[in-house]
Amino acid sequence: MAFRHKYNKVSCIIDCLEIEIQKPSKALNQSLSWSEYKKTNTIKYLVSCSPNGLVNYISPGYGGRITDTCLVETCDFINCLEPGMCVMADRGFKHVESYLLKHGVKLMRPPSAVTGAKLSKTEVRETKQIAS
Repeated sequence: MAFRHKYNKVSCIIDCLEIEIQKPSKALNQSLSWSEYKKTNTIKYLVSCSPNGLVNYISPGYGGRITDTCLVETCDFINCLEPGMCVMADRGFKHVESYLLKHGVKLMRPPSAVTGAKLSKTEVRETKQIAS
């Protein structure tokens, strides 16, 4: 409940999920599914859940090469949102803010994802509150 009290404007929390797949036989498919992050071939999904933990959106699968930002812009997730909503995401989504703002949706990220620098004591506390 502490999260809901402090972040009452957050309507959903998004992240990407990568699942390892068997190496495709065709070179093009190998390239499209290669994940630099996982160092293997993957399928990537955008997953959204409510602050209560209810999964409310799963995108179609995309090759692991796709960036988190490109995945958000390519799938139909934006159609699930209404102007004025607030989406929470981690550092992988920093470039999606302008896309969301064009649709009237605000992006909220934890302090650790915003600055990239050493956090103050207040920012550490806030990040812990978000994570709990």
